[in-house]
Amino acid sequence: MGELVTLLVTSVLINNVILNQFLGMCPFMGVSKKRSSAIGMGVAVMFVIVVAAIVTYGLYYLVLVPLGLEFMDLITFILVIASLVQLTEMFIKKTSPSLYKSLGVYLPLITTNCVVLNVCLVNISNHYDFGQMLVYSFGTPLGFALVLYIFSTIRERLDLCDVPKPFIGNPIALIVAAIMSMAFSGLAGIV
Repeated sequence: MGELVTLLVTSVLINNVILNQFLGMCPFMGVSKKRSSAIGMGVAVMFVIVVAAIVTYGLYYLVLVPLGLEFMDLITFILVIASLVQLTEMFIKKTSPSLYKSLGVYLPLITTNCVVLNVCLVNISNHYDFGQMLVYSFGTPLGFALVLYIFSTIRERLDLCDVPKPFIGNPIALIVAAIMSMAFSGLAGIV
């Protein structure tokens, strides 16, 4: 049990995919201007990652390994992720048109979001058992959503501040992201 808690804390805070591994920077910079968009993207990414991880884990160990087709993992994983993103996009478009519009092009880009594929590949390459896979596959997007939300609240506050003209927009956002990265790296001694 302690190993699973350690894996969860590590995947959420210490080895955060955005601030430590620098994956998923496109939605991080693009969708973080408003909290509502950040929450919507965080939930969508969480859903896609958890379901994709479960499906790809099952496909890998129940289909690819028994047939000796382990080399097909990348193509298989990409097809699963693309299908799940399409389903998620259709669901959000139907249930929340305003969220769908605010996410814009970043919603279909979850398909190419390297965080999703990274989680699926890490589950296989680290030889996680099913419990570890579930914890890691939940912790990683939770960390993604947490950082996205924190960053969006900071960016909303920055819009109200008197920022020097050359730093308005993405320059100040990147500086804040760097400071957040240093702050999160300080958590490395926890575990």
